[in-house]
Parts: sequence; structure tokens; C-alpha cells
Amino acid sequence: MDFRTACEETKTGICLLQDGNQEPFKVRLHLAKDILMIQEQDVICVSGEPFYSGERTVTIRRQTVGGFGLSIKGGAEHNIPVVVSKISKEQRAELSGLLFIGDAILQINGINVRKCRHEEVVQVLRNAGEEVTLTVSFLKRAPAFLKLPLNEDCACAPSDQSSGTSSPLCDSGLHLNYHPNNTDTLSCSSWPTSPGLRWEKRWCDLRLIPLLHSRFSQYVPGTDLSRQNAFQVIAVDGVCTGIIQCLSAEDCVDWLQAIATNISNLTKHNIKKINRNFPVNQQIVYMGWCEAREQDPLQDRVYSPTFLALRGSCLYKFLAPPVTTWDWTRAEKTFSVYEIMCKILKPV
Repeated sequence: MDFRTACEETKTGICLLQDGNQEPFKVRLHLAKDILMIQEQDVICVSGEPFYSGERTVTIRRQTVGGFGLSIKGGAEHNIPVVVSKISKEQRAELSGLLFIGDAILQINGINVRKCRHEEVVQVLRNAGEEVTLTVSFLKRAPAFLKLPLNEDCACAPSDQSSGTSSPLCDSGLHLNYHPNNTDTLSCSSWPTSPGLRWEKRWCDLRLIPLLHSRFSQYVPGTDLSRQNAFQVIAVDGVCTGIIQCLSAEDCVDWLQAIATNISNLTKHNIKKINRNFPVNQQIVYMGWCEAREQDPLQDRVYSPTFLALRGSCLYKFLAPPVTTWDWTRAEKTFSVYEIMCKILKPV
């Protein structure tokens, strides 16, 4: 059986990522045979060199029916700028490549609204006149509680009805800026853009986690407390995914099984290569990560990651996976197999 191709898992899906103290935000996971990719959405310039993301300026003219044809969410009360949450079908065609769902509104006609509350931004837009120039930048890590769609297919329906209230977590339609006293028929919007520049929303790599010798866990580090529907993957060099939150328990199990399968296949293939350097009686039988419980009298239970390898007649305990032949002489502890007593502990 070829370890390189047997039962390899490839998988792609949407999850939430909690990175430090930030609010969870949507990411795309892509699992290949030897790497786990975490990607976030960004809007980048795809025409001209180099590719870059940054602030864009978009000018919108109000229409007699439908107004600006946009909806917004967020605001300073949630420590984020106001973002575009919906674009009407009519405007979406005109704004293609210029404005995107998830764009943060930074300035309105030169007025800085980065730290304005939701209702304040709504009022500025209501009073912005028949033409408004927006300075926007894509909010790559929009908090999950905003529930922004991942693509542009979610559109708001234009309306000429007005409302006096708005909410930062509900879509505030910018069709509310329609002035009923204006009886002039406005032409379709004219969207100026820099010559030769074209923008696209894409999934861009945020982190790449090599799977060889990596470890994953659902537990809070150092404890036996399990996270619900969440896990993290740590590469051999210590780079961590952050806490990946799945949308369901079933989805979490599927991801863990797929990642475990690929790590196992890589480990088996690596063992096969390493064993070429050892005689038959010193072949590696197994190696992998486990959690070792430390004997700390000050704390009830303290766990730390430990790399175990069973080779020949010895069990090796390492702080990190052995890479070279010399590493095998520097194991933290070495036990003779015939002197080991194993006991399986049942969960408490």
C-alpha cells in the first residue's frame, strides 16, 4: 500500500476563527494532503502590478427609485466601522468591481466616519445630497455577529419607503436617503474608476499549517476541558491556527477525522523513509503526539504535549519530533519496552 495516496482527505469549508481576543470571524479552511490552509476574504486589485488591497473611492448618484440601493450594518458601538451588508440587483451590476459586501465605509464626502455610531452614519448619508463619494476598504475580519453573506448574491430590494429608526445589527437601507421633494428623474449612476484598475473579492491565504508532525486538540491548553465544536492545529514550529469553531458537532468530527487521516498518512510515509537509515532491529514502529499529565502539587491537572516514538526495543519521549539521526540520542527520556508497565485509564 502506498502511504502517499491511500485514503488522503481533501476538504474545503467555512468555519469561524477566534484569534486571540478578537471576535470570531469567517474563514475558509482548505485541507490538502500535507497542509491546512486558512483563508480570509479580501478585495484586491487584480489589474496592474503589484496586487494590493487598500482604500477605494466610489461615487454613487441617488436614483429616484431605490436611492443608493445599499444596506449597512455595524458601527462604533461594536468597535467596528459601518460596513456594506447588501447591494441591490440594479446597483450590483453598476458597482461590479468597485463596491463589495463587507466593505467598511471610512469617509463620506470627505467626512471621516471610521469611529461613528451606526445612526450617525445613517444621518450623514441622509444628508449627503444627490451624489455621495465613499472611501471604503474591505473589512477582512468582520465579526461573525454581523452575519454578512460571503458573496454578492444577497441583494436588498430597492424601496422608496422611509423609516426613522435604524439598528447596527440590522440592515439599514440607504434607500432611506431618497428625497420625496425631488421630482427630477436621475440617470443611472456613473461610477468613476481609475483607468486600468480592476478589483475582485478573493479568498487569500491567512495561515498555512504544514501537517507533518503537527498536532491538534479540542482541549483548552494544559487542561482536560474540551471545547464544544472547536479545535486548533499546531504546526511543528509552533505556528497555531487559532481556535477554529465549526458550525455543528458533525462538521467538527468530519474535520478532525480528515486532519487526523492526513497527519497519519504523512507520519507513516515519514517513518518509512527514516527506517532506511536504521537496521531491522531498530526500526520505528510508531511515533506521534500525546498529552502528558504533569505531577504538579499546586494544580489539580496540568497537561503538556509530548512526542512519543516506539523504535526497536525502546520507547522514546521527546519535547519535539526527532528530525535527524542525532536527535534520537537527545530524547528527554528513554524506556526499555520490557521494563514498561502500561495501564489504560478510564475517563473520570
